[in-house]
Amino acid sequence: MRSKISVSGIVQGVGFRPFIYRIAVKNNLTGYARNMGDGTVEIEVEGRNESIEKFIEDLHSEKPKFSRIDTFNRQDFNEEKGYSKFVILRSEHKERESASLIPPDLGICDDCARELFDPKDRRFGYHFITCTNCGPRFTIIEKYPYDKKNTSMRDFSLCKACAHEYENPLDRRFHAETIACKICGPSLALYDKNGVPIVGDPISNTANLIDLGKVVAIKGIGGFHIALSAYIDESIARLRKWKHREQKPFAVMAKDLNTVRGFAEVKEEEEELLSSAARPIVLLKLKKESRLSKMVSPGLHNIGVMLPYSGVHLLLFSRSKTDVYIMTSGNLPSEPIVAEEKEAFKKFSDFVDFYLIHNRRILHRCDDSVIRRVDDGFYFIRRSRGYTPEPLNLEGVKDTIGLGAEQNVAGCVVSSGRAYLTQYIGDIENLETMESYRHALTRILKLSASKPMAVAHDLHPTFNTTLYAQELSKEAGIPSFPIQHHHAHIASVMAENELEQSIGIALDGYGYGTDKNAWGGEVLFCDREKMIRIGHLEEQPYLGGDLAARYPARMVLAILHKSGYDNKWTSENLTKFPYGAEEVKILLKKLKLRDYILTSSTGRILDAISTLLDVCSTRTYEGEPAMKLESFALNAKGTFKIDPVIEKDTVKTTTLIEEIFLQLGKTSPAELAYAGEEYLARGISELAVIKAKEYGVRDISISGGVFYNEHISRTIRNVVESNKLRLYKHKYAPPGDGCISLGQAYIVGKWVMK
Repeated sequence: MRSKISVSGIVQGVGFRPFIYRIAVKNNLTGYARNMGDGTVEIEVEGRNESIEKFIEDLHSEKPKFSRIDTFNRQDFNEEKGYSKFVILRSEHKERESASLIPPDLGICDDCARELFDPKDRRFGYHFITCTNCGPRFTIIEKYPYDKKNTSMRDFSLCKACAHEYENPLDRRFHAETIACKICGPSLALYDKNGVPIVGDPISNTANLIDLGKVVAIKGIGGFHIALSAYIDESIARLRKWKHREQKPFAVMAKDLNTVRGFAEVKEEEEELLSSAARPIVLLKLKKESRLSKMVSPGLHNIGVMLPYSGVHLLLFSRSKTDVYIMTSGNLPSEPIVAEEKEAFKKFSDFVDFYLIHNRRILHRCDDSVIRRVDDGFYFIRRSRGYTPEPLNLEGVKDTIGLGAEQNVAGCVVSSGRAYLTQYIGDIENLETMESYRHALTRILKLSASKPMAVAHDLHPTFNTTLYAQELSKEAGIPSFPIQHHHAHIASVMAENELEQSIGIALDGYGYGTDKNAWGGEVLFCDREKMIRIGHLEEQPYLGGDLAARYPARMVLAILHKSGYDNKWTSENLTKFPYGAEEVKILLKKLKLRDYILTSSTGRILDAISTLLDVCSTRTYEGEPAMKLESFALNAKGTFKIDPVIEKDTVKTTTLIEEIFLQLGKTSPAELAYAGEEYLARGISELAVIKAKEYGVRDISISGGVFYNEHISRTIRNVVESNKLRLYKHKYAPPGDGCISLGQAYIVGKWVMK
């Protein structure tokens, strides 16, 4: 009997063909396996019927850990071809109608880590040690099939020993496309800031330099990291000055889990995430007795932590006296992560002392992923290395492009019923980031073999992504569709949870509304492609637009002005306005003339509370006042309450701000912070429950950056579930603006283009 099988999914780059070889030999079958140009694996086996059935059973039950089977097609034939043995054939290239999946970059496996430190192993101390179970994938592949010649590893010819392992079916590196050793693989070198090579072992030298407080740019898997000691204030101060990051927290890399436990609280599920093949940055609660510099995560109760995920990282810590490094993305403010040496020397020259560089090309830059535990689950803050380009299955969605908004952008490409998010791009504010986005999106379009029928974008008319959508529409001859920001937020949750109708709660800092005002505290009725705004936070004057986000005192002034409390507050807080009394005078004139747009933003109200309570009155990074407010509120016992006021489908925020103002000096500031969060969470969720019952809907979906707040998320869940309604959250995409492109593509591909 003969069977011909085609398997799609994550079946290239994960040791799938060697696995097929082993189970075929085990079951006494002959034939072949080969990678195909459409990303699938083709298999043909001959032998006894029962042997083939056992082979197929093994294929499904014992498949490689990081593989994923999406489709399995089998044809049986009575006649045999007379294969003498089972072999792995050279990959075949062909025109493809649909593509399979490329695995994400995988952190170093336990076997490779053990060999790295085994003096008897020939890869002892070799920084680029990998096998079929670990190493770069997404960042080095150029095209299907996943063969060495289609990756940046083609620049390195195999030595005799590596070639033997590559051809040996019993070896763990059998057909491992990233196979290399110190004889034939990528090399590592250390340079000073002028590009002069440093003599000696680059790893030991780098570790010593970091111990001494030096700053080193390290070329990694998806781009450069800036590495330095997490204990030396002077080095961190230099980094903050160069990055223009006065307060924004830095992520750290710790030597091992025991080290992490010394400065942070780690729950079992968080340990599993930290140690997983994806090796993301995980936000953990800082211990008060932490010895890390206070400058790492100023004013916050948590810290982003990751574990070593490459041979370079493990070797550095093995030779360093420092057990925790700051490892932040190597980029200038608002620019993409640097991936090439020449660019690094040019852009980092004013700050970096040394450069640790390897000579393997990074074909596609990719930042570290960031994850946080919130309430009863985990949320992506940034979905990138270790997860991109794993897709989300979307039944019945036509090939479409979603371009996202303007901040925390990731693009979305739908192909053959799968949605692929690009790696994290960031804020699309300049040419460099826009070009990085174009490259990432073009690559996903190519790898997914998408044939887009439409492009979706944000409703905002001047976003760079909107202009890009118009360009793509014209070039490809396909229609473009604007999708309101918060509609896209809720639609992304609906896509992940296969919902056609839902009440949505969208809470964030800003989204361009259908009335041209600044939305951000919304209750929506979403039914397929339709969206109705059925409730929201009270609309407040948004004095100066983005300036009110940077200086939340403007929000406090605008709200307190309604009841006449503004004079007393501003007279005591003039320093919270950059231009003092003169600025206040101008703002009051704008209020009198109604020279402003309106905002229902949850983020702006949280910022206003943060300013009122003297927690944070200037935003130096996105979400800073609200994030510091959350940390501050953790000191509360929850004894003070302010009952939400809901009038005409509106949660009154003037009432909230006035009450907090009146309680200053009477009630603990931490209690007021907690009460403010509680008011907003209860108010908007109670309004959503009222509307769900009114519309006869039992499903409530939540999305938006505010849902990273543990207290607000937990409170909303409790209100919804206590009313016997179903709550749906993000599982695949981030709740922040990284999900917008998915929602856009889902609305257009599922409903508009039907």
